[in-house]
This record gives sequence, structure tokens and C-alpha cells, in this order.
Amino acid sequence: MFNNISIIGDGAMGTVLAMLLCGKGISTRMWGYDGEQLKETEIKRENIKFLPGYKVPEALAFESDDRRIFQNADLIVSAVPCQFMRGIWTRLKGHLDTGVPIVSIAKGIENGTLLRPTRILADVLGDDIKCAVLSGPTIANELARKLPATACIACDEQALAAEAQYTFNTDWLRVYTNNDVVGVELAAACKNVIAIAAGIIDGIQAGDNAKAALLCRGLAEITRLGVACGAKPGTFAGLTGLGDLVTTCISPSGRNRSFGERIGKGQTVKNAERATESVIEGVATCKSVQALASRFNIEMPITHAVCEVLFENKAVGVAMANLMTRRLKAE
Repeated sequence: MFNNISIIGDGAMGTVLAMLLCGKGISTRMWGYDGEQLKETEIKRENIKFLPGYKVPEALAFESDDRRIFQNADLIVSAVPCQFMRGIWTRLKGHLDTGVPIVSIAKGIENGTLLRPTRILADVLGDDIKCAVLSGPTIANELARKLPATACIACDEQALAAEAQYTFNTDWLRVYTNNDVVGVELAAACKNVIAIAAGIIDGIQAGDNAKAALLCRGLAEITRLGVACGAKPGTFAGLTGLGDLVTTCISPSGRNRSFGERIGKGQTVKNAERATESVIEGVATCKSVQALASRFNIEMPITHAVCEVLFENKAVGVAMANLMTRRLKAE
């Protein structure tokens, strides 16, 4: 088990993992790019901006210095949203011992490069960096309440996966291991796009039949893309695939689903994004997923429809009608 952990990023998931680790007696420090925001959390012992209503442990240390945050760390958690990872890690890389492994909790695909989070880290820090992924159906405010949940540590190195598994496992968060990093990261990214569509369905009150169909067909197109990229098909039926998709599409707390619901109720994309302090990962990821699908010639009609609604001003009703009147085929 790792004993000295530095968390880069002070969002909701970074904060709740800090709470978990401190609860296990693990020395934990948190860094954020906004020093004032970080100081406010330290003084008030509450992340009012990203995880309001939950006290952070007195044992959690805060460090805004780029160099000191890595001192004595034997594990680093990268809790930076996908589209900001390159900038943050380019800033920090000169202070990092590349022998220290990194666990990424970001969910997305970088615009332009179409890289997954662990590949962004390798691109910035070098291919020798040891990376793992923590993913699964983990809504932050439920974890903060210690409600029972599950997650996966995905890594190519079995020893690192096992040590990270024991580090994050608790009696209320059961952690499994998985060796399909490609599948886990692609599932995590794509499910946010489907969750936006699920929220739109909620916003227009299309019903539970429509949402069930969306989840099934959404999972089908995510799986098609994943397999084309080299992922294992079974990953998409597991916790980081179906499990995370279901949670993200049904939870009232899900940022992407809630954003989609506001779109379905008639808000503009800009206003719907402004309604939350947190990053809506699925908005930027939608473009990347569509570009990746085009690269591999994979049909992803739901993703395409979401992109049309968000970026081409297509009316929700028209997009829905187009999906329902596509050429008939076998399931």
C-alpha cells in the first residue's frame, strides 16, 4: 500500500479521494492551480466550490508550491480534467520524479490529439512514466457520504494495479483490478457523451423506454469504437463500462446528465454550462469521440446527434426524429 500521496487537482473527485485516503491514515497532500481556491478549502476545511457540505479531514495537507507537492510522494493522483491535463503537467513536469507512479482519474479524450488521459501523461512526461487509471460508477457526493460503491484500477503492470487496489479499497469502496487500460479510458470518456443525451431525454420528458433504448444503443456504439481501438469487448459490460454509464445517465448529481437536461428544457449550451462550477467533460469530449469514430470509420449515431445539437444548433426534436427514422436493421 502507498503511504505518501500527492493529489494534483482540487475538484470534487480529487477532494473525495483525499478524504478516503486520510480516513485510512495515509499521508495525503493536495495541490490546485488556483492558490486562493486551495487556501479557502484549507481554512474552511470544506471545498465549497466543488464539493460543498462535506468537511475535509484535518489530516489533509494543502500545498500550492509546484516543487514541494511532490516531495516524498510515492504515488501521485492526477485529478485534473482531461482538456487541462497537458497544460498542468507541462507546468509541473520539471519537479516530478518520473519513477513515481501516477493514477489518473480523468475521463475524456483530448481535443486535437485524440489522446486518452494516460497517453497525455506519457506524451508530456515521457513513455517511461508508470500510469494506472481509477474509474467506475463513482458519483463524488455519494462517496463523500461513504455510500457503498465499486471502482476499477486499470493498469498494464499487475504489481502496480494490486498496490493501488489496496491503497484505495475501503469497506465502502470495493476496488477491482483490470488490465484493459484502453477500454477503461474509452468507456469513461464516451459515457459522458451518452449521459448528455440521457439528460436531453429527461429534459424533453421522452420517457423511460427512450432512456433504456439510449443506454443500450449508446453502449453498443461505445463498444464498437473501443474494440476498433484495441479494447477488450468484455470491459464494456463491466463496472467501468455499463456500470459507469448507468450511474452517469440516471444520477441527479451527474454533471453531464444535468447539463443535457438543461439543454432539453431549452437552455442554450452556454447557459447550461454556466449553471455549474464543474467541468462538463462530455461537451469537449463529444468532438473528440466523433473525430476518433471518423478515424476508424465507426458508426456512432447518438454521439453524432449530440454533436449536432451542441455545435450545429440542430433542434433536439429534429435530432431525435433523425435517430428514430434511421434505416432499419438487426440489433
